[in-house]
Amino acid sequence: TMVVDETRYVEIGRVAYIAHGDDKGKLCVIIDVVDQNRVLVDGPCSNMGRQQINIKTIQLTALSVSIARSCKQKYVKKAWEKAGITEKWNNSTWAKKIANRELRTTLTDFDRFKLMKAKQARNRLVNVEFGKLRKALKKAPKPAAKKVVKKKK
Repeated sequence: TMVVDETRYVEIGRVAYIAHGDDKGKLCVIIDVVDQNRVLVDGPCSNMGRQQINIKTIQLTALSVSIARSCKQKYVKKAWEKAGITEKWNNSTWAKKIANRELRTTLTDFDRFKLMKAKQARNRLVNVEFGKLRKALKKAPKPAAKKVVKKKK
């Protein structure tokens, strides 16, 4: 099997998720590296202007676009759309987990109650089926054990 290298480097064109700050939750592209602590980012399709941001406030994704260093926003937007970054991000497990977390925070008390009851019903069905399989396994005849014959010398 082939193993894909999951190392993510701070590089020009790397798509990042902003974890902290005013633009929390937005995607951006690294345009330039200012120093070892800051990068210049631009978010053309997430309504985020070009700005310097601390590396500690972003999380690097596996996505990247092919752009030149410090290129204009219109070229970043073209590369973003050509690579289909928004669609790839929306289909990623990471984005789905974030959407699920946001959905759970908006649940009312009654919604949480309904969710609990649905989980109980599902678990009850699973346990019933598991019990049937276990019972069928106990009733099944056991295969005969092989006899070990010792040879005489």
